[in-house]
Amino acid sequence: MEPQDRTAAAPASWTLDLPYETPPLTANQRMHHMARHRHVKALRGTTALLARAAHVPPLGVCRVTLTWFVNTRHRRDADNIVPTLKAACDGLVDAGVVPDDTPDLMAKLMPVIEYRPGVRQSLELLVEAVTP
Repeated sequence: MEPQDRTAAAPASWTLDLPYETPPLTANQRMHHMARHRHVKALRGTTALLARAAHVPPLGVCRVTLTWFVNTRHRRDADNIVPTLKAACDGLVDAGVVPDDTPDLMAKLMPVIEYRPGVRQSLELLVEAVTP
């Protein structure tokens, strides 16, 4: 009888709580290109830092879901916050989670908007390992 391996398995998913100082980047925003660049750069850098802090290892292939928790019932389009998802995925590449954010290495699911009354608005990025 061989001894069993008692090492803990690495988690198959990681949840990153993205900062919410300003509303997420949206497809409908009309801002100066330099202001947009600063916003994208900050989100991308923060996502990379959070991924490193959460010890997300190089995955090879992953699936990513962005959830926007809101506290009002205003009408919102989930596809409108895809620019936020794009910047966050670029941050995962910067952190070395995957070599690139191409479809064969990273599946980007449609963002989710979830209503939670009485709580502060927030953004959450779920990174899941995908076994090929």
